[in-house]
Amino acid sequence: MLGWALTFLVVALIAAALGFGGIAGTSAGIAQILFFIFIVLFVVAMIARAIQGRPPV
Repeated sequence: MLGWALTFLVVALIAAALGFGGIAGTSAGIAQILFFIFIVLFVVAMIARAIQGRPPV
């Protein structure tokens, strides 16, 4: 998931450099949403590991 977020971020940066504002904005928005989903899933996984008795990574 983090890989997809980084991919969309790179697409947004390239599109912005080439002057495609609409595509850049959309890609940046998708990258932001994917990043926040990744963070939420990461926190949930760490809490689940702690509840099971294993220390967080």
